Amino acid sequence: MVNKTRNLWESLGFAADGIVYSIRTQRNIRIHCFCALGTIVVAGLFRVSRMEFLILVLTIVLVISLEIVNTAVETVVDMYTEEYLPLARIAKNVAAGAVLLASLGAVIVGLLIFGPKVWQLLSWGR
Repeated sequence: MVNKTRNLWESLGFAADGIVYSIRTQRNIRIHCFCALGTIVVAGLFRVSRMEFLILVLTIVLVISLEIVNTAVETVVDMYTEEYLPLARIAKNVAAGAVLLASLGAVIVGLLIFGPKVWQLLSWGR
């Protein structure tokens, strides 16, 4: 039988270990984190509203969280089998598809929030 977590702090430590592992080992999570940091900096430069900032943060958290879930799915599938199995491929592809959809949604959110601000900045001198 698996030992249960003893307390909240231990659970939070395990969760933090998972996040750190993902960042250290997964190139795509590092890319998403870099883009997230850039987005937050640009949001500060453009002085986005609180609502816009909330939407950006929730979008960032969604993309990075799904990337971590994708890592978990891939790890479990790889742990289960090294051989080609159609269902294993489907599980990996579906998890990756969720990340792709969230990433495309994040691009749309970014365009909707930053697009008008960039357009106004570029049109300012005219």
